[in-house]
Amino acid sequence: MKTISHIALKPALLALVATSTLVTAGCAGRGGDNEDVAYVARDVETLYNEAKRRLDRGNTKLAAALFDEVERQHPYSPWARRAQLMSAFSYYVAQDYNKAIASAQRFLSIHPGNKDAPYAYYLIALSYYEQISDVQRDQKITEQARTALTEINRRFPNTEYAADARLKLDLVEDHLAGKEMEIGRLYAKSGKWLAAELRFRNVIDKYQTTSHAAEALYRLTEASLALGIRQDAVKYASVLGANYPGSEWYDKAYKLVQRHASGVTAS
Repeated sequence: MKTISHIALKPALLALVATSTLVTAGCAGRGGDNEDVAYVARDVETLYNEAKRRLDRGNTKLAAALFDEVERQHPYSPWARRAQLMSAFSYYVAQDYNKAIASAQRFLSIHPGNKDAPYAYYLIALSYYEQISDVQRDQKITEQARTALTEINRRFPNTEYAADARLKLDLVEDHLAGKEMEIGRLYAKSGKWLAAELRFRNVIDKYQTTSHAAEALYRLTEASLALGIRQDAVKYASVLGANYPGSEWYDKAYKLVQRHASGVTAS
């Protein structure tokens, strides 16, 4: 999910950089990543401004390293606090998500009550979110994104970050439901109907508002018939008809029940 949210560029961060050129930095890519960051003692303002200049030019990894240098050379300066968050943002734009997370977490460990803490939490969540892979792969990152997005909504419910987190949570839950469906279908295809049923029930129990719910009810109808539990098949088909009366999945479930459980009432 390689979509950099517009919220990443809104006032919480812009106040730190004092210009609007970060949009250009986000689009310019990762030029200059191979440049070395040799240790040269510099005053904090010069070092910070050089890091910012590199970020504005799109040299995001070099900018991140220079922001890290601000913190290393001047750990007790007010500029160090700004540099920590700018480092996290720079790594995020460079798509070095592990370092972005580490920088944002370091900022939060030192400044948990800072006014920019919501943005740091948001960067962490975005960094997980951008790494979500397709449903054929392990979903550990997806779970981490879900946890991080939920934390934003819990801590800062009335912020723009929470509003965006709620939108992304819908997509994350749909993704996780899709993984459950994929595994369930594989079990069903190999005749492991009990294991398949458990996966489809997970979708109904945990992700019932996702786009996979209708198919999950159909698959539960199918699995129940395969297991010889015709009353449950009728029940699932009835729930499907009540909630998705015009869907292809209800049509298929109705035909299954008519063919294999006609006259049976739901348990």
